[in-house]
Amino acid sequence: MKSSLKTILLAGFTSGTLDILAAIILLGKMKPVPLLKYIASGVFGREAFTGGDEMALFGLLFHYLIAFSFAIAYFLLFPQIPLFRKHKLLSGLLYGMVVWAVMNLVVVPMSRVSRGPLTLESAFLGIAILVVCIGLPISFIVHRYYVLKR
Repeated sequence: MKSSLKTILLAGFTSGTLDILAAIILLGKMKPVPLLKYIASGVFGREAFTGGDEMALFGLLFHYLIAFSFAIAYFLLFPQIPLFRKHKLLSGLLYGMVVWAVMNLVVVPMSRVSRGPLTLESAFLGIAILVVCIGLPISFIVHRYYVLKR
């Protein structure tokens, strides 16, 4: 894993896959296609639910674009933030929390997703999922790249 592009692709694909699997398994309220249409509704609004399989594909595309965006951001920030270099576990935990905050305070409010009120239970579950599925994998994969690069 010498290439920075390979590292970003691995981090983005791994975290995106773990996150979507966690959403399907742990949240369990929606089957995969309606879940992906829900993600697509962030851009297309209610029309995503009446669309066909293309809306599910858009949802999957948007999901991975977001995952890759977080992987790229971490990769670029890694050399600049000493905590990232010194404490991969702690930085992964914190990054997962930052991802949750960005998604819930910036991305979702700016989207066309219709969503109910945020509860303490759903917030804790969401944070746990993003820490385990996004923050930690990205941190460990990117840390490995920079350690091997030395």
